[in-house]
Amino acid sequence: MRKVHFIAIGGSAMHNLAIALKLKNYKVSGSDDEIFNPSKGRLEKYNLLPDKMGWNEERITEDLESVIVGMHARADNPELLKAQKLGLKIYSYPEYIYEQTKDKTRVVIGGSHGKTSITSMILHVLNGLKIDHDYMVGAQLEGFECMVKLTEDAKIAVLEGDEYLSSPIDRRPKFHLYQPNIALLSGIAWDHINVFPTFENYLEQFDIFIDKIESNGSIIYFEGDENVKNTAEKAREDVTKKAYNTPTHRIENGVTTVEVEGHKYALEIFGEHNLQNLKGAQLVCNELGVSTVDFYKTIQSFTGASKRLELVKKTSDFAMYKDFAHSPSKLKATTKAVQQQFLDRELIACMELHTFSSLNKEFLAQYNGAMKNATKAFVYFSPKTLEHKKLASISPEEVKDAFASENVTVYTDSKKLIADLKAIDWKNKNLLMMSSGNFDGVDFKKLGEELVC
Repeated sequence: MRKVHFIAIGGSAMHNLAIALKLKNYKVSGSDDEIFNPSKGRLEKYNLLPDKMGWNEERITEDLESVIVGMHARADNPELLKAQKLGLKIYSYPEYIYEQTKDKTRVVIGGSHGKTSITSMILHVLNGLKIDHDYMVGAQLEGFECMVKLTEDAKIAVLEGDEYLSSPIDRRPKFHLYQPNIALLSGIAWDHINVFPTFENYLEQFDIFIDKIESNGSIIYFEGDENVKNTAEKAREDVTKKAYNTPTHRIENGVTTVEVEGHKYALEIFGEHNLQNLKGAQLVCNELGVSTVDFYKTIQSFTGASKRLELVKKTSDFAMYKDFAHSPSKLKATTKAVQQQFLDRELIACMELHTFSSLNKEFLAQYNGAMKNATKAFVYFSPKTLEHKKLASISPEEVKDAFASENVTVYTDSKKLIADLKAIDWKNKNLLMMSSGNFDGVDFKKLGEELVC
C-alpha cells in the first residue's frame, strides 16, 4: 500500500487531498498544530484526524512514499526537517496534484476572480453528462462529498489554478505547477499584495502561467479585460487562442436568459461576470468534446458555487445573498450584478475588509468606486484583525476616502452594523453580504430570518 504523510493536514485544500487519496486506497497519515471545522469533522469521518495535535518527527519514517507539505507549516517544521534528512520525496500540494494527473488532459482555470465559479460550472456539466473526470476545486460544492477526486481511469482533470504560493519551501504560485493542456484566464486584478508587492510583479505570474501551457495546447481568455487579452496573446504560436466576451442575454422578472445559436436558455445564475464565466466554461467543455447545445441544456440547473452570490433568504419583495467577494474587482462585479438583476429594488451592500491586501493602507486606494452600484454601502473592518496581521492602523475616514463614494458608511463594530441592518425596513430591498470572513461570527442564515420575520 502506498504511504503518504501530510504536514498541515487541516488546511481546506490539504484535507480534501488527504481524503481523495484515502478513497484511492492509499495509506494516509497527517499532522497539524490546530484543525478547525469543517476540516476537523471531515477528517474524523474518514479516520484521518491525527491522534494528537502538534508536530512529531517520529511520524516521518523511511517507508513513506511521499510527504506533502501545506502552507500552514513553516520551513523549520520538525517533521519537514526529518523528511529532508531522510531524503524522502517532498511535494507541495500543487506538485502532488500534477504528479497524480500528469498523464491526463489537464484543464486549469486561472485568473484573479471567477476561478471557482468557472471550475464549478465545468464540473456540473461533466457530471450531468456522465463524463468521467478528476478534479480539484477550492470551495465546497453542492452534491460533492470531497473537493478533490483522483482516479486511475479518468482521462480528464479539471483544476482550479490559484496564484498563491505553493508551500513554505516552494515559493512558486500554485498554477505554475499544473502545466495545462487547456488553460483559461478569466481576469487579472492585483491581489496578494503581501506576496506580489507591485502590480507588475503580479502580472508577471500570469505571463509564466501562459508559458507553462503544454505544446499544442489552448488558451481560452476573456477579451474584455485588457490585461488578460495582452497576456493571452503572448502565448506561443503552437497554442490555440480562443477569446470570449459577455453572451447575449436579457433579464425579465428577476430571471436571466441567454440566447445561443437561436435557442434561449433560462438560468439560475445572474450577473455579467457570471455570464462571462459561463461562456468561458462553455468553450472549455467544447474543447473536451461537449456540444454547445448539451452544455446549455445541462448548465440551466446550475445554482452557483458556495458563497458565490449564494441565496440566503428570499421573499416576494426581498432577497439576501452572501458572496466571497473582497477584492475591488469582485466587489464591483457582484454589486453590479445584484443591482442590475433587481432594478426595482434598493440594494444594501455590506463588505468586510478582512484579507492582508484589503487591510493594507497602500492597497486601499484600489477600492475607489468599488461599491458605487449599491444604494447604501456598509464597509466593516476590525482593528483587532489589523493588530493580528501586524498591519499599520487605518481609520474609518481613510477607508471612506478610499472607496470615494457618498453612499459608503464605515463600521469598526460588527454588532453595531448588524443592529443597523435590523433597523431597516426591508420591503423592496435586497441585502448583499460580502467577505472572505464572516463579520466576526455572523450567522447569515439566522440574520436573513430575523430581517424579514
